[in-house]
Amino acid sequence: MKILALDTATESCNVGVWVDGTVHEREIPGRQHAEQLLSLIRELMAESGLALAELDAIAFGRGPGMFTGLRIGAGITQGLAFALDLPVVPVSSLAAIAHGCDGENIIAAIDARMDQVYWCAFRRRDGTLLATTAEQVTNPNEIQVESDGGWIGCGSGWDRYGDTMADRLGDRFERWLPGRTPRARDIAALGFELLHAGGAVAPEDAVPVYVRDEVARKPGAA
Repeated sequence: MKILALDTATESCNVGVWVDGTVHEREIPGRQHAEQLLSLIRELMAESGLALAELDAIAFGRGPGMFTGLRIGAGITQGLAFALDLPVVPVSSLAAIAHGCDGENIIAAIDARMDQVYWCAFRRRDGTLLATTAEQVTNPNEIQVESDGGWIGCGSGWDRYGDTMADRLGDRFERWLPGRTPRARDIAALGFELLHAGGAVAPEDAVPVYVRDEVARKPGAA
């Protein structure tokens, strides 16, 4: 199985090529997704020794995250999938963050700006990652999880608001892992699972999931 995987939900641009479980990947920080994404794809395809025509599917981080980055990622995914007649697997960018973090109980959070975070809680059971809440956007001091402890945080939301969220969770919280972004290898691994579970969509249905539609002003602003 050969899967092209990409995520542009955060300030890091992540691209990878999954070949039967082995991943060639590249991460470039900075908001230059539009300028760098296609170049990264070409470089990684050459590095993996594959032609685009040999791909079986494209997995992409469908969000939530930065609106502009998500549109760029979805647009390039759609264009390639249409041209190559490939199925597309939308993968939660929050799930990708959680997938890349060790631990059984994980709260993945992405900085949503405007003093908010996109977040979702996950449990890993027998190697399978399961969401225990809906993906949502709230103030950092409004996150809620089940009452048992041992929760681990990861993602840019924790990097910015970690103290606030840790205080909110109290003794249910264990620690947070800094500097975690949605990695292409995790997009690919989850995409592989979803593909075999029937989670692929047609190229025209490869659309971002924003979670929050209001970006013009802070909540409560006139």
